[in-house]
Amino acid sequence: MRNRWLIALSAVGIHISIGSVYAWSVLTRPIMEAVGAPLRDVTWAFSIAILFLGTSAGFLGNFVERSGPKKSGLISMLFFGAGMLGTAFAISRQSLALLYLFYGVIGGIGLGIGYITPVSTLVKYFPRHRGFATGMAIMGFGFAALVAGPVMQYLAAAYGLIPAFVLPGLVYMAVMGASALYLKPPAKAAPSPSEKHAAPPPSLDGLSTEEAVRTWQFAALWWIFFINITCGISLLAVASPMAQETCGMTAEEAASLVGVIGLVNGLGRIAWSTVSDYIGLGATYALFFLIEIAAFVALADAKTPGLFQCLTLLIISCYGGGFSCMPAYLSDLFGVRCLSAIHGRVLTAWGLAGIAGPTLVALFHDQGYGYAVTLYLFAGCFLVNLVVALALWKSRRMAWKATLDAQ
Repeated sequence: MRNRWLIALSAVGIHISIGSVYAWSVLTRPIMEAVGAPLRDVTWAFSIAILFLGTSAGFLGNFVERSGPKKSGLISMLFFGAGMLGTAFAISRQSLALLYLFYGVIGGIGLGIGYITPVSTLVKYFPRHRGFATGMAIMGFGFAALVAGPVMQYLAAAYGLIPAFVLPGLVYMAVMGASALYLKPPAKAAPSPSEKHAAPPPSLDGLSTEEAVRTWQFAALWWIFFINITCGISLLAVASPMAQETCGMTAEEAASLVGVIGLVNGLGRIAWSTVSDYIGLGATYALFFLIEIAAFVALADAKTPGLFQCLTLLIISCYGGGFSCMPAYLSDLFGVRCLSAIHGRVLTAWGLAGIAGPTLVALFHDQGYGYAVTLYLFAGCFLVNLVVALALWKSRRMAWKATLDAQ
């Protein structure tokens, strides 16, 4: 039997490695100069990576379930490592096409497989604290940019752009390899001594992937995940210029805000997932959307730096929490038998949102509408999300009551 805290550490090891994709922006300008391409073209490498994260997670989820966490973790290591090393090669060849191939496609496949690999295993080791368990791993993905960003920026300045991808790539491969080799599903759920007299844990059985995706609950979760990411990633993409344009923050102050956003993105994942273990997942998602409706409306009229920063960080905490609570919500609704595969299908929303969100913001801004119209639109989307979340919550409560009555 593996130690469940070391299993959690292994999950964090994989996620903090692949989460370095969020540090992409710190090397955007050096890459533009190296390959001789404008910002729009270089940014597509990041968008392609997120797209392939979602699509590979969606289409390879069943493969991850069949292969087990060790094998799929090692495959993720190979793809992600090849993506990092290949990116260095693409830069040396000054090739935008190779950049798309290695960082976007190959690296993106590694991202998708690695993201879903430890989730199902981790839930089985923490059956009564599923939100906290998945929050630990997914927190690593959110925190990764805090470590990777400064390190890659330093390496690029001190040694050049190619070592800034080669050296971290080798380190990530070592961390991911060691983490994958330790991952192993438990023979059965392993509650702590204090949990022995609690209510029985959720069943380790559940729906198949095909059965789950045919339910309206899956469609509802896919939708609210898509909206949460579309709006959140849009704010992430424009936080710095928006802060400077709307409330007069300096470039240095806006850059500091971006750093704090990375911290709150990570903290929000573990904090909200822990909260969900106490108030329930349905209530947590409803609370997310209530907060985001109010925050986006207020942000559209925020004129002072202090208010702008508080509202932005509040939204980003909910954005991160939406990621970390999703695996637990899926296991709550569909069981954990095919959790990795079902989670992968939901992550297709991330791939599409990674393109839709920044594109939508840029479109409205370029048409002269500014940021306010987009923020009001996002608030309206979250109003729809709130209705959907309440329907899911009510449905789950009715199902739970029917189960108790049957007993």
